[in-house]
Amino acid sequence: MKEQFFEGTEDIQHQINGNEAYSKYHELGGLINEKDYTDILARADKSPEFNKSLLRQAEAIAKYAGIILDNSRGVDPKVKLYAVLRADNKTEDEEYQYSQMSDQRLFAEAIRMSADVDSLNKITAAYPNIFD
Repeated sequence: MKEQFFEGTEDIQHQINGNEAYSKYHELGGLINEKDYTDILARADKSPEFNKSLLRQAEAIAKYAGIILDNSRGVDPKVKLYAVLRADNKTEDEEYQYSQMSDQRLFAEAIRMSADVDSLNKITAAYPNIFD
């Protein structure tokens, strides 16, 4: 079993601006292209409601991995991102689409998008086989 850990600062800033944000996401192993990345962040930020079953799914994955979610200002941003990613449908011109990923792998993408290194390490440790 291969262990992979990501380095980051203790006090990770979850919202990084502009190109720096995408660079950080890509550095953490992100697979989504920059255009889709920007679109997903905007939709997660603007959407007033999310599918409740998707929220519960993300919360269950986080709980299993030992990730503490911050719901003090509504739904945790990682959970919002997961809900947007999971709800996306593949278009005909796309060869590969992230909706084909497992729930755990997709939640890891949401964690990468929020640049939360600690949570990324936790999900990697909890679900090591999805990253092989």
